Amino acid sequence: MVYTSLTSPENQDYRYDLHIAHLYGNLMNTYGDNGNILMLKYVAEKLDARVAVDIVSLEDDFDKDYYDIAFFGGGQDYEQTIVARDLPAKKEALGNFIQEDKVVLAICGGFQLLGQYYIEASGRRIEGLGLMGHYTLNQSKNRYIGDIKIHNEEFNETYYGFENHQGRTFLSSDEKPLGKVVYGNGNNQEDGCEGVHYKNVFGSYFHGPILSRNANLAYRLVTTALRHKYGADLELPSYDAILAQEVPEEYGDVKSKAEFGK
Repeated sequence: MVYTSLTSPENQDYRYDLHIAHLYGNLMNTYGDNGNILMLKYVAEKLDARVAVDIVSLEDDFDKDYYDIAFFGGGQDYEQTIVARDLPAKKEALGNFIQEDKVVLAICGGFQLLGQYYIEASGRRIEGLGLMGHYTLNQSKNRYIGDIKIHNEEFNETYYGFENHQGRTFLSSDEKPLGKVVYGNGNNQEDGCEGVHYKNVFGSYFHGPILSRNANLAYRLVTTALRHKYGADLELPSYDAILAQEVPEEYGDVKSKAEFGK
C-alpha cells in the first residue's frame, strides 16, 4: 500500500505543491538514497513548495498524474531481482510519466532497470523496463570504485561524487550522458560518459547521495518539476539567491561557491 513517508510542516503556508514518488524506497535504498529525497525536499521548500513524499513499492499503483518527481534508488542484486518482477505492472504509467517530460532521478540499480536489461555479477540476465535504450553488462572480478568528477556541457555544470558499481552501462543513440568524465571511471570506462539524460530523466552511478554534494543538480530537478507543473514562465529564485551561499568553502577541487553553482 502506498504510504506517505515525509511531508513539509503543516503550520507553514507555501505557494506551490510537489508530490514525489520514492519508488521501492523500502527496498532500493542501499547507498543512503534517502539523502536524495531529503535534498529534494529541502530545495523545494527553499523555493516555497510544500512537499509530500510517498513510498510506492511492490504491488502499488504508480499514479503518473499525481506525482511531479519520481526517485528510483539503488539496491543489491537480490532486491533488484524482486523489484524487476514487480516493475512490469508499472511500465505503462512510468513510460507515460517519462514521455510527458516529468522529472525522474534514477541512481545505480534504478538507472539500470529503466533500460533494456542488465547482467548480474553471476552472469544472469535481468530484464529492465525497456523504457530507455541503455543496457548494462557485467565484468569479471572488478568494480568501478572511487571519487569521480563529470561535466555537463549542455548546462555547463560540474558534478562531483563517489562511484561503486560492477555494471558497465552503454547508452543508446537517443540518450545523452549526465556528464563527460573528468576523472573516474563513469558508465563503462570506455566512452567517457557517466549517467544518462533523456527528456527529464537524470540517471547516475553517483552514491553518497548525489544531490547532497551537488546542490546545482537538485535545484535543476526541482525547478524543472515546478515549471512543468505551473508553467514554463514561472519565476523562481535563482540558485545563487537561495543555495550558493550554503556550499562549503572547500569541497573537493571546487575553487569557490560561485563555481559550484554554475
